[in-house]
Amino acid sequence: MKSRVGAVALVMAVALLAGCAAESTEPAASSTPAPGPLSDVPPPLVPAMPLPENAVANAVAKLDGLAEDLMSTSGVPGMAVAVVHQGKTVYAKGFGVKNNTQSDSPENRVDADTVFQLASLSKPLSATVVAALVGQDQVGWDTPVVSRLPWFALSDPTTTQMVTVGDMFSHRSGLPDHAGDQLEDLGYDRRQVLDRLRQLPLAQFRTSYAYTNFGLTAGAEAVATGAGKSWEDLAADTLLRPLGMGVTSYRFEDYASRRDRAVGHIRIDDGYQPRYVRDAQAQSPAGGASSSVNDMTRWMAMVLAEGRHDGNALIDPQALLPAISPQVTSAPPTEPAMRPGFYGYGFNVGTTSAARTQLSHSGAFELGAATNVLFLPSADVAIIALTNATPTGVPETLTAQFADLVQFGEIRQDWAALYGKAFADMDKPVGSLVGQQRHVNAQTHGPLDSYTGVYGNDYWGPATVTERDGRLQLALGPRGVFELDAWDGNVFVFPVSSENAPPGTVSAATFDGGALTLEYFDQEGNGVFVR
Repeated sequence: MKSRVGAVALVMAVALLAGCAAESTEPAASSTPAPGPLSDVPPPLVPAMPLPENAVANAVAKLDGLAEDLMSTSGVPGMAVAVVHQGKTVYAKGFGVKNNTQSDSPENRVDADTVFQLASLSKPLSATVVAALVGQDQVGWDTPVVSRLPWFALSDPTTTQMVTVGDMFSHRSGLPDHAGDQLEDLGYDRRQVLDRLRQLPLAQFRTSYAYTNFGLTAGAEAVATGAGKSWEDLAADTLLRPLGMGVTSYRFEDYASRRDRAVGHIRIDDGYQPRYVRDAQAQSPAGGASSSVNDMTRWMAMVLAEGRHDGNALIDPQALLPAISPQVTSAPPTEPAMRPGFYGYGFNVGTTSAARTQLSHSGAFELGAATNVLFLPSADVAIIALTNATPTGVPETLTAQFADLVQFGEIRQDWAALYGKAFADMDKPVGSLVGQQRHVNAQTHGPLDSYTGVYGNDYWGPATVTERDGRLQLALGPRGVFELDAWDGNVFVFPVSSENAPPGTVSAATFDGGALTLEYFDQEGNGVFVR
C-alpha cells in the first residue's frame, strides 16, 4: 500500500481527465463575453478565455458556503482556507474544530492562525528554498547529489553519478513509487532510509515518473549539506524568516508544541478520531512542514510575484521558473484529446479547460492530514485549504470549485464525486487475506518454537520471531512489532496499522524452511527473510 501523499499524481490525472472528457460541449453564457479589442501581447500569454467580470471577488464571496457544505457532508473536523490575489490576502478563515473530542469552545475552533501539518505541501515549499539558493549560485537544479552527499548511492552506479537535485525534486530518478516510506513506518531515521535506497530496483532514468518522498528528501539533504546546515535550519534562514512565516517549521517538535494546532484525525468507519500522531521528521523536506494559512499566504503571494516579497527579489525569477515549469510527464494522456499532467520541481503543473496554466500540490497523511494549494498565475490568484483528517478529497474539491468560479463564473464539474472516488479507491485495505475467514480447524505444521529465530534481510533489517504466551511475535526495524496469528499450515497473518496501511490492512507471513516471506513488505520483491 502506498502512502496517501502519493495521491498527488492521481489527483492531478483525475482533474485533467474530468476537465477534458466531462465538460459541457455548450459553454456557459458567463464564460463567453463579447469579443474585445485585439491584443498586442504575444499569443502564448493570451488566455483562450477572458475571466468573467469581478471573477475573483465573486468566487471569494461563495467560499463560506462551499466550505461549510463540504464540512457538513464530509464530517471533516477542521479546515482553514485562504486566498491571495494581486499580492494581498483577500480571504482567510477557519472552520470546525482542532480536536473533535473536546468541546466546541473558542479555544478549540480553527482559525486562520491555527497550525496544520502540511504533509506533501512541504514539497513546493521546499522547492522554493532550493530556488532561492539556485538564484544565489550556491547550488544548481543540475547539481549531482553525490557531489554534496558522497555516501549516497542508487542501485545503478551510472545513475548514482548522474542523478541531480532536480531529478529528485521531479521524481524522475527511477526509484520505485514511495521508495523508503515503509522503512520510515518501522522507525528508521532519515540517514538510514536514504542509505537503503541503493538496494531498490530502478526504472528508466529521467523518462519515468514515480512519486518518492525520500528521493526528494535526498535532493534536499544534498542542498543543505552543501550549505553547511541542517535542512530545517536552512529552510528557516533562507525562506521562512525572510517571509515572516513565524509559525511555519520543518521540525515536528515545533508543531507538537504549538498551543494553536490542529490535531490529526483518522477516518474509522464513517467518523473521525484523533487516534494517532504523525511524526514525519525523517522525510521533513518532503512531508514534515507545518504552518497556518495566514503564514502560507505570504509564500503564495511570493510565488505569484515571481519571487518578490515586500518589493524585494527574495528569489531570482529565473531560478524559480524551472520549479513551476514541466520537467517530467506525471499523468500521460490516455487519449489524443486529453491534457497531460506534468511535475516541475516540487509543483504539479497542468493546463485547465480554460487553457490557463495551473500550479498545484496536495498533501496527505492517512493518520490525519489533507491539504491542497492551487495557483492560477494568469489570474494572479491562489487558494490553499488545510484539513486535519484522513484525505477524502475535501481540500482538492474546494480549490477546484474555486478555480472553476474564477475561470467560468460557475462550478462546471462534480468535483466532490470525482475526488471522493479517487481517494476512496486508495483508502481500501490491502493484503491477499483481507475479507477472508480463518479456517475453523486451521493447524500449524509444527510447534511454534520451530518458527522462532532471526531472519535476515539487507533492506528491511533482521526480522526476529519469538514465542510469547502461546503466540508468535515478529519484531522488525527499530519499532515494528506484530502479533502473528496462525492461519493455515505454515502461513500466519498479522494486521498492519501505519501511515502507509489503511485500516483493515493485513499481511500474510509465510514460513518455508529457513525462509520467511512477509507479504506487506514484499511489494518490490524484497520481502523474503532468510534464517
